[in-house]
Amino acid sequence: MDVRFQTTFSLALAMALLMAMPAFAHTGAGAAGGLAAGFLHPLSGPDHLLAMVSVGIWGAQLGAPAIWLLPIAFPLIMALGGTAGIIGLPLTATELLIAISVLVLGVMVAQARRLPLAAALAIIGVFAIAHGHAHGVELPQSADAVAFSTGFVLATGSLHALGIAIGLLVKWPRGALAVRCLGSLVAAIGIYFVGAYAVA
Repeated sequence: MDVRFQTTFSLALAMALLMAMPAFAHTGAGAAGGLAAGFLHPLSGPDHLLAMVSVGIWGAQLGAPAIWLLPIAFPLIMALGGTAGIIGLPLTATELLIAISVLVLGVMVAQARRLPLAAALAIIGVFAIAHGHAHGVELPQSADAVAFSTGFVLATGSLHALGIAIGLLVKWPRGALAVRCLGSLVAAIGIYFVGAYAVA
């Protein structure tokens, strides 16, 4: 087996396992801050992290133009959801939607599901609104809204880029299998998140 492939897959798997803890990024609490706090906020919760990485992986599986359009569209739509959260527009079952996003995106990756671009964009659009809204609602009162929002959009883009890098392993047969196995793991964690929401 190629050493680079082994290393990349091992790192990706280890990251996913480390993130599989019973916590969510969207707890309603947050430290005051601006750009740095906004950047670190989405990295603190496995639900957001796994969903964002999965968007990048799925885009890579779908190929051009989805490999670029999905990771570009998600932060832009997420920013709209964040604005809605900041100004107080309500969104029903935000946490459930976020948990479902991990499950659905994990399934898409595990099955290497090929959908029309419009359908893929619609799916990630719904989830982007939910993720953005949760971040907007949690904006610390003392934080600079623009700087904080910019930070979490940049962090999201970075997680998408990581997902694309992992997704490029699909160019090799073993890599494609490893990516699908990683998707299965993400989907399993998503089931756990949905279950945790149901009993909360």
